[in-house]
Amino acid sequence: MHTGTPVQKHEAIKPVVAAFDFDGTLSYHDVLISYLFYTHGIVKGIANLVGCAPYLIGFVLGIVPRQVSKEHVITRFYKNRPIQELRQQGEAFAKEVLPSKIKPEALNRLNWHLNHGHRCVLISATLDIFLKPWAEQVGIHDVISSTLEVDAQGKVTGRLEGENCWGEEKIRRLEALIGMHRNEYILYAYGDSRGDEKLLEAADFPYYRKFD
Repeated sequence: MHTGTPVQKHEAIKPVVAAFDFDGTLSYHDVLISYLFYTHGIVKGIANLVGCAPYLIGFVLGIVPRQVSKEHVITRFYKNRPIQELRQQGEAFAKEVLPSKIKPEALNRLNWHLNHGHRCVLISATLDIFLKPWAEQVGIHDVISSTLEVDAQGKVTGRLEGENCWGEEKIRRLEALIGMHRNEYILYAYGDSRGDEKLLEAADFPYYRKFD
């Protein structure tokens, strides 16, 4: 179990990057469901999820790909909705709801990195429409996440823009942001699930469901 102390020996030589998963790592659980209910209410939210049941069950059984099931949910809830409207709701959700979803020990660890001048990156498969405003509130430098695809009229298509930010996609996007030359920086990574394995494997200091 790493304590974080080793990085201080190298701070003068190499920059430090701290990459945090969100759902289940910084937060207590997956917050997308909370956002779906926030934008639609409990009754309509449950009705929409029931309509998505064949895809969700198929995903659990390994029949339906993760991205396909996620895009079906997005289509059911948000297709043809103006992206600006969703961004406004996302900002409100980030301010009103997300603070209560964050683990205190996770926030303490994030603040430890920020106080040491480390570059903090939020990397998550959930949606940027509420992650980005929350990240701005707490001082995170960069957000890498799944993004809703938008058409020429500024409306949600029901698909994601590119790949769902999960598994190998996380490390691919992180390297695109900070560089592939691993000898040029020190990487801390925090995760809690199979989707974080590649990110944790790439880290100098990986933390799986731990913060110290």
